[in-house]
Amino acid sequence: MESCMINTPLGFTKIVGDENGIESVTVLNSNETLSDIIPDVLEDCVYQLNEYFKGERNKFDLNLNPQGTEFQKRVWDELLEIPFGKTLSYLDLSKKLGDVKAIRAVANANGKNPLWIIVPCHRVIGSDGSLTGYAGGLHRKQWLLEHESPYKQQSLF
Repeated sequence: MESCMINTPLGFTKIVGDENGIESVTVLNSNETLSDIIPDVLEDCVYQLNEYFKGERNKFDLNLNPQGTEFQKRVWDELLEIPFGKTLSYLDLSKKLGDVKAIRAVANANGKNPLWIIVPCHRVIGSDGSLTGYAGGLHRKQWLLEHESPYKQQSLF
């Protein structure tokens, strides 16, 4: 398993993967030592993340290999269907998975998503439109949703 550490606008990010695909992309709440050398198997992921943050990419094209239960993988696959710049409620996500009563399990699986940004769990919000639950912190969720919004807020100053 290979890993590297990069810096993003939202903090230091650790990428882990091998020839079978990217296993995890995690934002950290601490300063880390950046990688001098990016392993070959992670180069495309680093490149695509950099494009995303520059506003040049709205869909990732990577071989993914997240580790989780079959249910978690079903939830993560469904997250990949949420279009760039759009959101979906936890309730709607539960309905898409075929069981509105599974909303807590769906929210739990969403929170265990190991592929930050690439599997867009940040696009899932509360039924009332509120920003709820985000492992990376609500400030990052808000930043990501604003970054993806087709309606950019202009600065008055």
